[in-house]
Amino acid sequence: MATDLTTDQMKQLVRDHFEDFVNKRNASVIRKNMTPDFYDHDGPGGRPTGVIGDEQMMLRMYKAMPDLSLTIEDMVAEGDKVACRNIWRWTDSASGKKMQFQGFVLWRFERDKIAERWATVTTPAETSSWTVEQRQKAEKRAS
Repeated sequence: MATDLTTDQMKQLVRDHFEDFVNKRNASVIRKNMTPDFYDHDGPGGRPTGVIGDEQMMLRMYKAMPDLSLTIEDMVAEGDKVACRNIWRWTDSASGKKMQFQGFVLWRFERDKIAERWATVTTPAETSSWTVEQRQKAEKRAS
């Protein structure tokens, strides 16, 4: 089934989804943005899942990483797909170290919603590359 959205509209939906789902900690937004039969090929633990599995994963991440934030570094769209490169950052609660992992995500759309997701991510690692602005945003969210 084809999408009804332009490539710019699809990119905006992905931006909005990440902002709400990750940065604003609104896990339930996944139910609005995804099709009822949404299929995440690379869900928690590398296993396929759907809306419920991804929503539960994010709820666990909010608790484990109170200052979690995501930035989209690059995004391209063609046809019914959007691909983006993003960086997830947080402070490890046990050590106080600044951590991050990077990922590539491919989203496929049907009509006006996201129908499928594929992702690859790097192993979380300590970083010192946070900008002052990123730290301030993360600290504000954590408080």
